[in-house]
Amino acid sequence: MRYRQIIMLMLAAVLLSGCGIYRNYERPSDIQTDGLYGMETTDSMSLGDLSWREFFTDPVLQTLIEEGLANNTDLRVAELQITEAEAALKAARLAFLPNLSLSPQGSLGGFAWNGTTRAYTLPAMATWQVDVFGGLRNAKKRTQMQLEQSRAYRQAVQAHLISGIANYYYTLAMLDAQLQVSEETAESWKRGADMTKALMDVGEETDAAVSQSEANYYNVCTQVVELKRQIKEMENAFSSLLGRTPGSVERGSLDGWNISDSLHIGIPVMLLSHRPDVRQAEQALASAFYATGEARAAFYPSLTLSGLLGWSNNEGQVNPGNWIWQALGSLTQPIFQNGKLRAQLAVSKARQEEAKLAFQQALLDAGAEVNTTLSDIQSCGKKEEFYRSRIAALERAVKSTQLLMLNTSANYLQVLTAQQDLLAAQLADISNRFDGIQSTIELYLALGGGSE
Repeated sequence: MRYRQIIMLMLAAVLLSGCGIYRNYERPSDIQTDGLYGMETTDSMSLGDLSWREFFTDPVLQTLIEEGLANNTDLRVAELQITEAEAALKAARLAFLPNLSLSPQGSLGGFAWNGTTRAYTLPAMATWQVDVFGGLRNAKKRTQMQLEQSRAYRQAVQAHLISGIANYYYTLAMLDAQLQVSEETAESWKRGADMTKALMDVGEETDAAVSQSEANYYNVCTQVVELKRQIKEMENAFSSLLGRTPGSVERGSLDGWNISDSLHIGIPVMLLSHRPDVRQAEQALASAFYATGEARAAFYPSLTLSGLLGWSNNEGQVNPGNWIWQALGSLTQPIFQNGKLRAQLAVSKARQEEAKLAFQQALLDAGAEVNTTLSDIQSCGKKEEFYRSRIAALERAVKSTQLLMLNTSANYLQVLTAQQDLLAAQLADISNRFDGIQSTIELYLALGGGSE
């Protein structure tokens, strides 16, 4: 009885010591999340909360995004990786259950050919590893974090795909707008060249003025051809992204872009909850944390319970046989393994620290990216007002110089300069509008690509 009490006390001590081994992951207190980017607000709704359908309201663009999501191979690969991680997590959860096996055995034997002895055993065996020190729990949690990393990767692939489709869409819209302005300018300059030639015929202009006006017209014609080439090239690349054969892509105009002028990006924690790269970095840290827990649990004993229940006619019994059963418990304590366990723990701790530094850097990079895109959006908004004022002034300058050329001896060079400046301003205004749209798309991506 005394020996039994000693054994029970030893087992109780082992079990109690194991209660402090397993711990859930908590974000380190020295990881800074405040002040990640300049503009902070407590608004409950932000770009990070919007789904892509709420953010991209153009119905044509929505159709193209749905097509891209259905056909893109990278997204399908990411979904298969999630399936693999889910299967691995299921296996880790099943490790908590006993292992059952059926191992029937039979034999024939005899002595001096005086008869044959037949024996059989039909046992069902069960083995259960008791997770006293959290080794299985750490393994399960680590696998769960790997699953979350796979899901975050899929979100990253989807967010980049959606933003890529939107960028192609509005790049084509920008080129269409520039092409329209260039074609209208070419028609206007063609009329100007014809008018200058008519004035030369009546002796009011020189051949130099005619040559300059024609050269100006041919220059804008080459721009029209180049823009058409760029549109075709962009359509082919866009088709490839959508998973279709090269061809024309339906699209709207830059005027179809609609987003609130007040961009609320939310508080810094929004980065943690939506950005896939930040989520992956923290999940990698959590995975390394649980791997360290596994390495630490390896220093402690492993408790295994096993049992056997079956039917047998061994030991000379005649048929029918009798029931057999057996119960066994084993406790294995590592004593000397040439420093292998300590080395594994040191490696796990180093990897955990590396993951922590990577997580902190991911937060800093995220904050810098959001700051940059916000600055770009604000800059484009301010420049848009100046571009419009400049275009209005240059339109008046073109009309004035044309009237002066008709009614006075003004040089055609003044008209030419005003026309070139007006075209450059119109094209720059279109590019600035596109830059503002692109920066807003980049901000949407920087905040995690929105909700599902």
